[in-house]
Amino acid sequence: MKTMARLLAGTTPVGADHVRDVYRYAARKGSIEALEVAAADLGIGIHEMQEAVDHLVASRLLRTEDGAGRRFVPVDPEVATASLVSSVEREMYQRRELIDQIRERIDVFRQDDAGSGGQSSGSTSIEYLVGSMEVRGFLKMAGDACRDEVLILQSSKSDAEELSPAYLPLLGRGITVRIICQHRDRADLSTRMKIKKLTDAGAAVCTTSHIPRSAVVFDRSLVVLFGLSDGETNVARVHNHGVAQFFLDLFDHLWDGATPLEGVESGYANVADDLLQAIAGLMAKGYTDEIVARKLGMSVRSCRRHIATLMRDLDATSRFQAGVQAARRFSANIT
Repeated sequence: MKTMARLLAGTTPVGADHVRDVYRYAARKGSIEALEVAAADLGIGIHEMQEAVDHLVASRLLRTEDGAGRRFVPVDPEVATASLVSSVEREMYQRRELIDQIRERIDVFRQDDAGSGGQSSGSTSIEYLVGSMEVRGFLKMAGDACRDEVLILQSSKSDAEELSPAYLPLLGRGITVRIICQHRDRADLSTRMKIKKLTDAGAAVCTTSHIPRSAVVFDRSLVVLFGLSDGETNVARVHNHGVAQFFLDLFDHLWDGATPLEGVESGYANVADDLLQAIAGLMAKGYTDEIVARKLGMSVRSCRRHIATLMRDLDATSRFQAGVQAARRFSANIT
């Protein structure tokens, strides 16, 4: 952990001023076969060479490739970073779980002391987590502990980036994964390619016009709620039967009205009516183009194109008139 602390502080060990030169040398040569030869090539002492190599090995930027540990091969910095971050996340959440266990044990005494007025087993436990590393570490641990089912409401691209690394490992373990995202994801080819990988692995994915907030429910009991404030990535994890049931009901309601998204060819065509209905409803409330676009997670340009289509088809003279007429028409078609 001393090396980890130095990495986090942006420093290198004493006598390792040549760490960067040694890494570049290894990358250029493809490997370091002998420390003495590399030290001579770089014009440094064998002691400095050994310290630099030790630091690079501890930083996961060099790895040994022979049993004797004499041949060192460079590792891509991105791979090294992922490896180090993963170990930090695991340690962070092992400690967090230990803290939770301690709190649970202490809570038993609180309940005994409170008698009949103490907390019940149905009381709400809420914990807030801030920062991308902390959030991802928790999601990984929650995913590792999951046994049966994960339900996901995905409202933004940033939340998707936090959640997506957990999908395939869950599916690989036979966990049921159902995802509801917004219609706007149909317009993004890279997103559709990612979704195809998920559906090929067994995930069920649907889209709807609007999702107010991203959330995940693990095994119908643990709720993770995203986007509680602006700025840095943050979530709240909630242990409460009533809250979990609310999100389960909300998910089922959205799922019943959502449209399946399958493969890379699923564009807006399959959801045109639903999308126009959502736009019309927001227009009828007097929202501006910018607000409508933000609520539906699409660009203002795309939103205005749909609004122009509505106004032309309805021969409306104003946005509000078009919204009201369209909303009435869609309502009549449903009934």
